[in-house]
Amino acid sequence: MQIDTRTLNISDYDELVSAMRRAYPKMSEYVWSKKSILKLTKIFEAGQICITVDGKIAAVALSIVVNYEEFDDEHTYSDITGNYTFNTHSSTGNVLYGIEIFVDPVYRELRLGRRLYDARKELCEQLNLKSIILGGRIPDYHKYSHEISPREYIRRVRDKEIYDPVLSFQLSNNFLPIRVLKKYLPEDEASRENAVLLQWNNIYYSKKPNTMQDSTIRLGLVQWQMRHFKDINAFYEQVEFFVNVMGDYKSDFVLFPELFNTPLLAPFNSLSERDSMIELAKITDQIKAKISELAISYNVNIISGSMPVFENNDLYNVSYLLHRDGRIDEYRKIHITPNERKYYGMKGGNEIKVFDTDCGKIGLVICYDVEFPELPRLLA
Repeated sequence: MQIDTRTLNISDYDELVSAMRRAYPKMSEYVWSKKSILKLTKIFEAGQICITVDGKIAAVALSIVVNYEEFDDEHTYSDITGNYTFNTHSSTGNVLYGIEIFVDPVYRELRLGRRLYDARKELCEQLNLKSIILGGRIPDYHKYSHEISPREYIRRVRDKEIYDPVLSFQLSNNFLPIRVLKKYLPEDEASRENAVLLQWNNIYYSKKPNTMQDSTIRLGLVQWQMRHFKDINAFYEQVEFFVNVMGDYKSDFVLFPELFNTPLLAPFNSLSERDSMIELAKITDQIKAKISELAISYNVNIISGSMPVFENNDLYNVSYLLHRDGRIDEYRKIHITPNERKYYGMKGGNEIKVFDTDCGKIGLVICYDVEFPELPRLLA
């Protein structure tokens, strides 16, 4: 699976329409016109973002930049878009306004919505804009509209008493509700024409232009407890816990320790050290695939510590770099310790690799490798 985030172009239009109709089956007649997409990509190409999965459009976010002081907090969707002309867009504006976001339901398990919001936030920071503002739908409000007001509905969603598929997600992405927008989108019957004005503030914003230069790369290092797991699902839960936490901290990389899956050796205690490690190697591909899914879902690159690989009657100690775009790279430990040779009969790799990531080039070494300074020197 290959996942890419890029700007939208007009050649994507047919796939965009198909994905949007699947995302909004009850509003399928309100798809974007080709004329509108053409204008948006022309006046503000960087703000029209899409995610592709194996080359197919899977998620889309559309935005404009506005001088927000020209609008009050009681605007409608028509007001903010200039009655869908987008003449309200201004290259000297101060707010990134989200006018559309959707994910094809076929791909929703990949958590692509979170990735779109991260791309918007990065764009907001790069353009030195004050904030991201949007009018968020509340599509499940119709189930409660005869009982409670929109204000009470928002409170209950915020307190997690009610789950709303749109608002709950926006709140989890650090957007703050400002007020209820009435008659925001007349065709949105499910929300009873209501929307929630939501805002995310850019803490890097400065009145001085182009002062935000965020070149920071965040590394999340996992202090892993080597404890018994009742089954592999319990192991996955522990892995996902750390990935989720690191994702919330906006880490670019999550690093697990060497042979972190060895607690799963327990069922093979009756075997010799080497045979038990060979049995563990049989589930390495399964674990690698699962953690790759987490890298995609949580939008973070994961270095999966290391795991045993059995190949041509040889055991290797292998680290996997699981990219958040779905790519997978590997490095085989070169310098095997005396005990790894004695008890497991492990064999060293013979290849030094530098990997291209979305944060730049990186190299991997495993444990005993660091005792040999030639490796880092060659990688550098």
